[in-house]
Order: sequence, then structure tokens, then C-alpha cells
Amino acid sequence: MSLLEQWREYAYNSEADPNEFGKFWQRYFDKEKSVYEKLLETPDTAVTGTVKELAEKFNIELLAMVGFLDGIDDSLKKPNDLENLEEDTKVSLEFDKALLYKHMVRAKADWLYNLPQWEKIFTKEERDALYKEQKQSTTVRVGKKVGRNDPCPCGSGKKYKFCCGR
Repeated sequence: MSLLEQWREYAYNSEADPNEFGKFWQRYFDKEKSVYEKLLETPDTAVTGTVKELAEKFNIELLAMVGFLDGIDDSLKKPNDLENLEEDTKVSLEFDKALLYKHMVRAKADWLYNLPQWEKIFTKEERDALYKEQKQSTTVRVGKKVGRNDPCPCGSGKKYKFCCGR
């Protein structure tokens, strides 16, 4: 079983005790936050190493590091091969700053996108613009309803009820 499969089996165990499960995720989120705090201190530095080396560097368990890699992968400039992760697999944490911020907003992870380290990376206006852009990207907009007696939107010149509205 790959490390990613082990992580997912453990982290998304539907049979786990709800109290223990909640405590597990709270501990994980605290560790995740500390890793992001360190990464965002030097956002232009590409952090690389094996999965085991990064787990030791950030002082977290190996499976928690795999969970972190799973979470950040969509924000990386070059995604890692998560399906084949082993302890000695070389990975990179070189991330796209704007994309990472927007993914944190999408995940509703306010404890991450409100980290003070973001203030050194983006101005308040830039953070607000990224936040707004992400929120608008998930908003469904419904167009104006065509009335029966309105001109048909197909451009035929007929009323909608006599054209496409049949």
C-alpha cells in the first residue's frame, strides 16, 4: 500500500470514533499551519527533499507530511507523483503564491489564508482581489430569463414563443 493510500485510509476512516477523529484533524491542522508558517517565511525558496527529510525538517509524522503534500499538490508549480510516494521519494514544495492563497480560500481554511506571513507576500488589496476572484469563480450566475414575447436569443428576429420556445 502506497503512503498516499495509507494516509487516505487513516485520515478518512468513516468507522473512527468521532471524538478521536475530531482530535486527529485538529492536531493535523495545527501541524499544517506550522508548516505553512515556515514555508511562507521564504516563499521564493524552493524547498526540496525526500518525504522523510521534509517530515523531519518540519517536525511532523511521515503520514502527516504525506497529507500535507496531498493538500498542497494543486498549488505547486510542478505537482509531485503522489500515487507512488515512498519515504525516499524526492519532492518539491515550490508553490505558486497566488494559487496557494486561492486554494486556501476555496478550502475555507481561514487559519491559513489569514496567516500574518501573507502580509509580507501580498498587499491587503492584492489579498482582497485574490479572495474575491476565488469566491467569484465558484459563484453560479443565472442569465436573464427569456420571456415568451421577447425576441428569440437565437437571432432569428421572431418572438421566442414562435421560435426556440416551442
